[in-house]
Amino acid sequence: MTIRIACSAVLFDLDGVLIDSTPAVTRVWQSWAARHGFDPEEVVRKAHGRPSIATIREYLPNADHELENRIVERAEIADLEGVAPLPGALELLRSLPSGCWAIVTSCTRPLAKVRIATAGLPVPRHLLTADDITHGKPHPEPYLKGAEMLGVSPQHCIVIEDVPAGIGSGKAAGARVIAVRTTATDEDLRGAGADWIVDGCGSISVERGVGRDVIVLVVDDKLGR
Repeated sequence: MTIRIACSAVLFDLDGVLIDSTPAVTRVWQSWAARHGFDPEEVVRKAHGRPSIATIREYLPNADHELENRIVERAEIADLEGVAPLPGALELLRSLPSGCWAIVTSCTRPLAKVRIATAGLPVPRHLLTADDITHGKPHPEPYLKGAEMLGVSPQHCIVIEDVPAGIGSGKAAGARVIAVRTTATDEDLRGAGADWIVDGCGSISVERGVGRDVIVLVVDDKLGR
């Protein structure tokens, strides 16, 4: 079902929405889990979409969290094999006015910049990372601050996410959320409150000639609402 969605700004998650970094993320967190004696599959699942330090705090409550986080960050920056733009991501970003979109990611700023460059994405004018927030996804703070960066009310933003934690953050901030089915199941995406589900950024285009302050996204919605 094709629908048209009017908004003032678009807030993108990075990993799993604009770029495919899943193999690298999986390798790093599996190695970390094995080193500490945890179930690698469970750790990878919980790490998706959240700041790495949140996962570290959950599994190692008595550790030096900042030190462990730096170790994970260095490993992720070093492992860029397979990092690439997801289908349709470049086209969608290039079709949006530069001042009306932002990347809101749970990566640290150094890691986000490395992955954006490796994937060949346009350099975002507005980038919010784990270094800019106190509370990570699913808390609303990331997307509240993302909307604030653009000078737009969250209610007038569309968030594009791939995991329940990110969807929950966008919804809690008051935004509408398009979920892409690159990482989680449709059941999990619906359960987190996604307003629409699409295959990926290739299922989203921008309608031209609508107005200076209005963006209209044309979306191939899999929920059929």
